[in-house]
Amino acid sequence: MVRRFSHFISIDWSGAKGSHHRSIAMAVADAAGGPPVLVQRPRGWSRAEILAVLRDELPRDSFVGVDLGVSLPFVDCGGFFPGFADSPPDAKSLWAMVERLCAEDEHLSAGSFVAHPDLGEYFLHGDRRGAQFGCDGASHRNGRLRVTEHAQAANGLRPTSNFKLVGASQVGKSSLTGMRVLHALRGHVAVWPIDPLPASGPVLAEIYTSIAALAAGRTAATAKIKTREELDTALLALGSPPLGGKGKIDDHSSDALLTAAWMRANAHRAQFWSPGGMTPAIARTEGWTFGVP
Repeated sequence: MVRRFSHFISIDWSGAKGSHHRSIAMAVADAAGGPPVLVQRPRGWSRAEILAVLRDELPRDSFVGVDLGVSLPFVDCGGFFPGFADSPPDAKSLWAMVERLCAEDEHLSAGSFVAHPDLGEYFLHGDRRGAQFGCDGASHRNGRLRVTEHAQAANGLRPTSNFKLVGASQVGKSSLTGMRVLHALRGHVAVWPIDPLPASGPVLAEIYTSIAALAAGRTAATAKIKTREELDTALLALGSPPLGGKGKIDDHSSDALLTAAWMRANAHRAQFWSPGGMTPAIARTEGWTFGVP
């Protein structure tokens, strides 16, 4: 039986430079019901402020979804960085490596990781495609994918390699900065499936906000919602009360609000906690996206 949660918290993340970001959004859906609520800061959230909330302020039975990759591809090449002598053996070791190399980077950024003379060769960043952007050193246009990302594609989504750090759809920068947060949360919050689902206490999982949009009847091409009227239609489709109001809404806020409602409606589904393609080795190294069967 899947455990019960009291609060469902969705975070639209950002790997952008700077201290505070309008592109970071947090929404909360209460298990008791009602529409999801946007939690805001006057200047926008900083990554450090989000970390403080996750580490020190979560209700005990919270389920947190963060829109980033909790790890990098491992299975396809037999390692995160094939050919690199110090390639980490699992996701937690990868987080520790990112933190060690980026400890002096401000605002929980991760530029030093990609600037590393060896590790930078595995990424597409700036105007440069690293020599190791693919398993065999060839230039792969779309980059490597995790097993969960292949499953995403099979379910109508459009995943992007976490080794790709350019373009509007990239999530690589978000993922690397997020790994610093995940490392700091060790001992405070379980990160599923890298940590097993605990019987109590807060749980964090990787989410892909387009999953909520598809579940609400939208398509991958129309996943971004930019009006309150559209958002209310999508919330109703998920069985959530609407927010009300009219006019524009930024897609970071709408992503967080819709996904919090979707998490509340789907966290009880056992198949999402035991996806068919996930093995213990994949869970330990690559992780998985909650909601991908």
